[in-house]
Amino acid sequence: MKEIIGIIAVVLTFLSYIPYFRDIIKHKTHPHLYTWGLWGLLTVLIFALQISDNAGPGAYVTLFAGLMCLIVILLSLKYGKRDITLSDTVVAILALLAIGLWLIADQPVLSIILVTIADMLAFIPTVRKSWDKPHSETLSLYVTNTLRFTLILFALDNYSILTALWVVAWIAANFLFSMILVIRRRQLA
Repeated sequence: MKEIIGIIAVVLTFLSYIPYFRDIIKHKTHPHLYTWGLWGLLTVLIFALQISDNAGPGAYVTLFAGLMCLIVILLSLKYGKRDITLSDTVVAILALLAIGLWLIADQPVLSIILVTIADMLAFIPTVRKSWDKPHSETLSLYVTNTLRFTLILFALDNYSILTALWVVAWIAANFLFSMILVIRRRQLA
């Protein structure tokens, strides 16, 4: 059953990125380069941590999501806007510092905590950008991500801080960001 849930989550990941890629190409969505660059790096690192603790089928989608991040980075280089502020740069540096601490920490639990913090910090430039321009992100991606990460949680073979913390953080982050987009779109309408 966990294999099936993991496969469904991978398919959902692929399907959720189709409208996002389309909206980038049509200049409707403007991914933040710092956010997606850090997410791509961090997702691959988290996949390695999950595999090291026997996450099982729940880790499939993490690897696939990392690949999707790389495609977003490539598209944003061609179609993206350079909406980078000093605060974005500070947050990116903090995220990179957390990654650096992760690399020298020899404790897997501390590592997943640092990587999760770095991942959440990487989200801040996108949240900042989207607060003022809530239509600059594709809402369906984040709604689908909430469902996808919930499926990942159910597909894990082993539940531990190492395998589940990042997943639970993303369930909350995607849900909250979806709500921000909906609320801000209504406020600005």
